[in-house]
Amino acid sequence: MTEYKRPGKYSGSSSSRTPGNNNSENRREKRPRKSYADHDSGEHRKNRSSEDSGRKPFRKHEDGSEKRYSDKRTGERKPFRKREEGGDKRYSDKRTGERKPYRKKEYDSKGRFAEKKQRYGYKTRPEKDKAGSDEIRLNRYIASTGNCSRRQADEFIRLGLVSVNGVTVTEMGIKVKPGDVVKLNGDTIKPEKKVYILMNKPKDYITTTDDPQERKIVTDLLDREWQGKVYPVGRLDRNTTGVLLLTNDGDLTRKLLHPSQKKKKVYHVFLDKNLKSIHLHQLLEGIELEDGPVAADAVQYVSETDKSQVGVELHSGKYHIIKRMFEYLGYQVTKLDRVYFAGLTKKGLERGQWRFLTEKEINMLRIGAFD
Repeated sequence: MTEYKRPGKYSGSSSSRTPGNNNSENRREKRPRKSYADHDSGEHRKNRSSEDSGRKPFRKHEDGSEKRYSDKRTGERKPFRKREEGGDKRYSDKRTGERKPYRKKEYDSKGRFAEKKQRYGYKTRPEKDKAGSDEIRLNRYIASTGNCSRRQADEFIRLGLVSVNGVTVTEMGIKVKPGDVVKLNGDTIKPEKKVYILMNKPKDYITTTDDPQERKIVTDLLDREWQGKVYPVGRLDRNTTGVLLLTNDGDLTRKLLHPSQKKKKVYHVFLDKNLKSIHLHQLLEGIELEDGPVAADAVQYVSETDKSQVGVELHSGKYHIIKRMFEYLGYQVTKLDRVYFAGLTKKGLERGQWRFLTEKEINMLRIGAFD
């Protein structure tokens, strides 16, 4: 068996290349060691001549002159500019050529950089509330009621639609405390407890909170105490089944539905006929719909014997995207079931059943720790 070794210091024959072998035939001829003069005495500098070596000697300073440098443009030897006595370190402004001192940083009581970045209009973060304080910012209070996001709350404040204890507020950064009466557009608002519900949506239910045609809606499946207090995150067709999230957290809803987030969704698709392999690859490569190109992240047959059932994974949130993709290729979707949405599955839930999310699942949604 051939043994391979990593090349090293003593690779080769063990008889001729071993540590401590004094065989002169296999050793390099030693060269006489150079003698160096005592560095402290400076003899090594005296014995080395720049003329003999061809090297240029260092340029000596003129008597009494300062250290100088060569100007690259003119070649003139110029002295380094001295810092003004008692002055700060300065730099040259490229626009005006003026010598300006560097700006000193100012820090708050906790050692954080507190200078306002006026160039971009940034504002410094205010000091955190003291321990035990129940005051919160007004925009956060409004957003906690489920009516809007914090950004929208800031816009309502700017437009003068918010009042605190009967006084209209237009200034940002106002804080409210327990007992304050906050009104939005004349209606008193109060923070609501955040509720997160996962449902396995059944067929023939629509994803809305109210329907003028009096059709069945998904919130009818909830207990009476939660009806009218939560709303679906996104839409599923009346005949589409599967994972559906309901909540009253407006910030989280907008985060999950924003196009830039591109949350992962997986569907079990039933077709009216077998899907050809050429069309399967075409879905992966991408197709051109009326509202732009779209491609699936993954497509595979659910069963080796029944090729009319396929699993489709994608991040696009376009309207009726699954049905339109297959219609483009000449297929009709007879049944559609969403089995995965933003890290949530319907595992353990029968059709029409629901449950509250766990703290781990809620934190996962808030920080976006999912595909």
